Amino acid sequence: MFSGIHLSSFFDALKNLKHSGPVPQACPVCGSVKIKQQGSLNGWLLPAVYACEQCGYVGNLVLELDEAAEDQDQ
Repeated sequence: MFSGIHLSSFFDALKNLKHSGPVPQACPVCGSVKIKQQGSLNGWLLPAVYACEQCGYVGNLVLELDEAAEDQDQ
């Protein structure tokens, strides 16, 4: 049913996810990186809620910054 090629690429993807570090996050409203996750149960038992220190945004969505794209822009 599954070929060896598809399973190996699936396992490679899982390995990359496991070993990747924390991803820099930014506010979807103002773009500030001064965004913090609120609450102790958020992201575990409840959906994660983030608050921006710059513009006051509070919500479930944040932007994940791609460091490779930032390096190419410079």
